[in-house]
Amino acid sequence: MASIFTKIIKGEIPSYKIAEDENFYAFLDINPNAAGHTLCIPKKEVDRLLDLDEETYMGLMAFSRKIGLAIEAAIPCDRVGITVIGLEVPHVHVHLIPLNEMRDATFQHKVPHSKEDFMEIAEKIKEKIK
Repeated sequence: MASIFTKIIKGEIPSYKIAEDENFYAFLDINPNAAGHTLCIPKKEVDRLLDLDEETYMGLMAFSRKIGLAIEAAIPCDRVGITVIGLEVPHVHVHLIPLNEMRDATFQHKVPHSKEDFMEIAEKIKEKIK
């Protein structure tokens, strides 16, 4: 059965897409720790990060770096935190979280957004992708 992320990639479930190429997809987390919280995923559905083949693993990290740099340029923050937990959805995903304080990284403090907020944030980040 396809994961929710595979359904997002296929357009069966809407997302606030940040970027996409032939192998990877980035979109805003709809339950963000902070404004700009983005998920980067491989289009190949694999449950665990270390089960990715080396080429896909390295590609995901390079793609995540590119998106992280755009987030850092678009969203006021001290830094962009990177974490891979993977317990919520059985599809590898890298969390890129703008951090200003430790609680932004805890997944216990959430920042609600309106549809308009998500759209504005997504556009700001897209504009900074090089």
